Amino acid sequence: ALSYGSREEITDATRRIAEKVARGELDPDHIQKETVAEHLDTSEFPDPDFLIRTSGELRLSNFLLWQLSYAEIFITEKNWPDFRKSDFHEALEIYSRRRRRFGRL
Repeated sequence: ALSYGSREEITDATRRIAEKVARGELDPDHIQKETVAEHLDTSEFPDPDFLIRTSGELRLSNFLLWQLSYAEIFITEKNWPDFRKSDFHEALEIYSRRRRRFGRL
């Protein structure tokens, strides 16, 4: 388990950006979504393409809220301990048939 909360991560990134603005290191007019992404704790990792959500829960549970914005999500009723290799293969098969739009209609 990780001690991670996406809201906290976004708040911390915002604070770091505000500190740079206050020190004159960053012009507020130049703040873009990429600026926020660069200041996240997870900035060294690529955004996930695919999330498998077990237990049938229809929520992200404060997990990678920024990073999952364009990810495809697969929800299964199975709990994590019961999720098998065959379930994983099924999820990947479904993912492979999706047409990713990255926010476009």
